[in-house]
Amino acid sequence: MASKMIFINLPVTDLERSKSFYETLGWKVNQDFTDENAACIVIDDNICAMLLTKSFFTTFSTRPIGDTTATVNGLYTLALGSAQEVDTLVDAALSAGGTEEVNADKRAQEAQVGMHGRTFLDPDGHQWEPFFMAYPGAN
Repeated sequence: MASKMIFINLPVTDLERSKSFYETLGWKVNQDFTDENAACIVIDDNICAMLLTKSFFTTFSTRPIGDTTATVNGLYTLALGSAQEVDTLVDAALSAGGTEEVNADKRAQEAQVGMHGRTFLDPDGHQWEPFFMAYPGAN
């Protein structure tokens, strides 16, 4: 059986700016699925973000595109291998023009269960939440 993959489709205002942002995070552009309307960003072997120009994005749904700069439309949570990986990814996002959203109550709750997480917004306001949690019995 073939492994499953997830593709997160994100509307973007400026495709080149968004490609550059995600490349700064260390993620790669798959040129086979990239053109003037879309870019495939490879996050992991089975996870990709499809950056779609807003005009192209509207061809996939009759519903209007949400304003991600004013409202939350989704939380893209990514489990990483260490707290350092979380910090490195968020620091890269900030250096590339992203912004960090700090929720002290959420961080306190995460710390109680041994989790380290941070939140960043990409230039279009899409909310990413990388985290690390040491599971009992994990090496």
